Amino acid sequence: MEPIDTARRVPRRLRDPLAPLLAVGLVVMWSSGFVGAELGTRYAPTTTLLAWRFLVVAALLVAWCLWRGVRMGRRDLTLHGTVGLLAQAGYLYGVVAAAEHGVSAGTSALVAALQPMVATALAVPLLGESVRGRQVVGLVVGLGGVALVVGSDLVGAGAAPWWAYLLPLGAMLSLVAATLTERRTRPGGGLIEALAVQCSVSAVLFVGLATVTGTLAPPADPGFWGAVAWVVVLSTLGGYGLYWINLARSGVARVSALLYLTPPTTMLWTWLMFGDPVSAGTLAGSGVCLAAVWLVRSGHPGRTRDAAAGESRRPRDEGTSAEPLSPDPDRRPLR
Repeated sequence: MEPIDTARRVPRRLRDPLAPLLAVGLVVMWSSGFVGAELGTRYAPTTTLLAWRFLVVAALLVAWCLWRGVRMGRRDLTLHGTVGLLAQAGYLYGVVAAAEHGVSAGTSALVAALQPMVATALAVPLLGESVRGRQVVGLVVGLGGVALVVGSDLVGAGAAPWWAYLLPLGAMLSLVAATLTERRTRPGGGLIEALAVQCSVSAVLFVGLATVTGTLAPPADPGFWGAVAWVVVLSTLGGYGLYWINLARSGVARVSALLYLTPPTTMLWTWLMFGDPVSAGTLAGSGVCLAAVWLVRSGHPGRTRDAAAGESRRPRDEGTSAEPLSPDPDRRPLR
């Protein structure tokens, strides 16, 4: 008699008890970035905030890697550097510069929440990920929920020039490109090493920009350093760390769907910190976003064609691990 494959009968959430905690952590930490952008640009220009943000976090991570004696091959260094320029330098410049020019945190979160639609649409042809009908419905529903959450902000927006709203759009496209690049190339190395490379490349870029524009000197106000600590600990180490961890454990569609929860969460942040009112539309949109995320994440996780082919070649008694196979056995996948 053929043995029963119990792993296939156990719901994924029970086989991976950390998944809900990692998902909630990602939403909270990622949302903190929009608040940090608004906090930091109250004291300094975009280039100043980003230069010191990346100088601090790069120094911490590089020191850790040197102490541990970590080494990384040229290919992985190049790939992580490219991902860092897209996911950190490109994305964060758009978000922070938008805040500097008057775009509210909620509006930036709305535009950034278009990322699931774009990433999922491109992940199907480029990565071969499978997307079920209910996941497509969930992504569309989530977009409607996001519009409800920040619709009033968009209608009443007038403080920022029209071109400033293109900044979070460019940031979103940069993050999509980084996500697909990381999934396509699968650079090796651990999470801390990857972040060290990404932040170091971004530090060099923004220190150069701040030097050229004469904005490298930090302001004397201690509130600036509080904002730097906020974006280093919560947004960079917490937000980006959890983003790559979740992405390594799941598909692009499932992880990207979590970003639909960032606009309502950002609204909660701004209500607690700045006293911004929470409207009925915010509450209604939050409920729609929750339903959308449930639709997307309740389906089977997206798999690439290569991963699916690898599973079909395995003997049945080897289990059903969701860990993606690295094309090079000598390289460790990003965890």
